[in-house]
Amino acid sequence: MAGSTREAIVDAATALLDEGGPAAVTLREVGRRAGVSHNAPYKHFTDKEALLATVAARELDAYAALVAPGEGGIAAALDSYLARALRNPGRFRLVFGRWTVDDAELGRAADAATAALLAAVTAGQRSGELPTGDPVALAELLRATAHGAVELELGGHLAKGGSTTTPADLLGRLLSLLGQ
Repeated sequence: MAGSTREAIVDAATALLDEGGPAAVTLREVGRRAGVSHNAPYKHFTDKEALLATVAARELDAYAALVAPGEGGIAAALDSYLARALRNPGRFRLVFGRWTVDDAELGRAADAATAALLAAVTAGQRSGELPTGDPVALAELLRATAHGAVELELGGHLAKGGSTTTPADLLGRLLSLLGQ
């Protein structure tokens, strides 16, 4: 039962985050949404930051699964990554914002997501989709471009002046330039 209660609490926190950002996530409201007592979240998490770290770790695991090497190559993986970030901006900003809590689960998920992106870049280099060179530097470039493009889109800056450029367009252009 504890596992299902914990998952219900994480699911409720995720829904609140999606609706109103981190400020909307209160342990009292999480308990109410999860259908448990207002004290139940404290049995599973020391505080709100620990709960949000679990939400972020789960989201990082989803990002890692999206960029794992597979059919469609790095371009398809990054398109999926961008689409998830744009569908879930609160989660994206939670995951990639500043963290003040030292959480082992979050650290593990961050390492796994980084490793998945590095594996995708390495596979892209082996297939010729990406240029040879330092795969870590290339992974950092792709991640920085993806994150910057998402933030520009979320801030309404890509649509300025009648532009129809999307984050996927920007990343596609970068991949095209790298492939030359």
